[in-house]
Amino acid sequence: MKPQLLRVSLTSEDSFSVRRDVVLYFYDRWHYHPEIELLHIEQGSGTQFVGDNIQNFQAGDVFLIGPNLPHYWRCDNAYFENRNDLVAQATVVHFLENFWGDQFLQLPENRPIARFLEKARQGIRFFGELREGVKSLMHDMLNQSGTVQSGTVQSGTIQSGTVQSGTNKVITLMRILALMAQSDEWETLSSTEYPAQYDEADTDRINQIYAYALANFQRKISLEEIAAVANMSPNSFCRYFKSRSRKSFSQFVLELRVHHACKMLIDGQLPVSQVCFDSGFNQFSTFNKYFREITGKSPGQYRKEFKQG
Repeated sequence: MKPQLLRVSLTSEDSFSVRRDVVLYFYDRWHYHPEIELLHIEQGSGTQFVGDNIQNFQAGDVFLIGPNLPHYWRCDNAYFENRNDLVAQATVVHFLENFWGDQFLQLPENRPIARFLEKARQGIRFFGELREGVKSLMHDMLNQSGTVQSGTVQSGTIQSGTVQSGTNKVITLMRILALMAQSDEWETLSSTEYPAQYDEADTDRINQIYAYALANFQRKISLEEIAAVANMSPNSFCRYFKSRSRKSFSQFVLELRVHHACKMLIDGQLPVSQVCFDSGFNQFSTFNKYFREITGKSPGQYRKEFKQG
């Protein structure tokens, strides 16, 4: 169940990458890279997987993903229908933790930043004033270069478009990291630092499992069925999936269903009972139990709190 290693391409004039991606849909691939990733979702919505965490993402979200932490952003199904009214767009920064030298983060003034980057190994989502400040500075990084091009992910390499160069780019990144290190408006995503247990023989397996689960979670997926997708016996699949994801496949599907229900509760006006059945649950009591277990709220409370801001 190996995520794909992606390589960030840089020119000889750049120590790290800043780009804007404008694509049909986001990075439909379980992948990782040694660079830290700072991501602002400008347009697009869907489901994200960061380590062992599953959540929805939407326009306006900002994330910091630590080195070698597997992650997977999968846009909603509508983005795969080649619709003219839908486009996915993001600003992405990639940088190595030591791109400014091995001693820079050890300076006394930079130790809060070093501690914060350690937290990023679990993946971080920002909110509040911190999120808005980071978005503004990321926008500055693009505008300072005078040109912005789209970027794509192809053949295991992140292809950069035109990127900003010069000292200002480094200064702006430092401002962003300093802002993060001084704030508490963030939350970690993966429960603990995700172990780097990657089997070279299984490059595509997790992508096949995730893609199949995302396409079919609204109905019952038997163990035999998903094991066949992974080309494994049911018993082997159970051990394999749990050892790598820290959860059973049934729990994984439950989380997909609950986060789909969250999106429906936010986006539409359907009654909660309809959301229950459209999310793959066949009993309201079961839906309510697992929704509360995963989100800490009842479906009605979740919708009410979102409407109240």
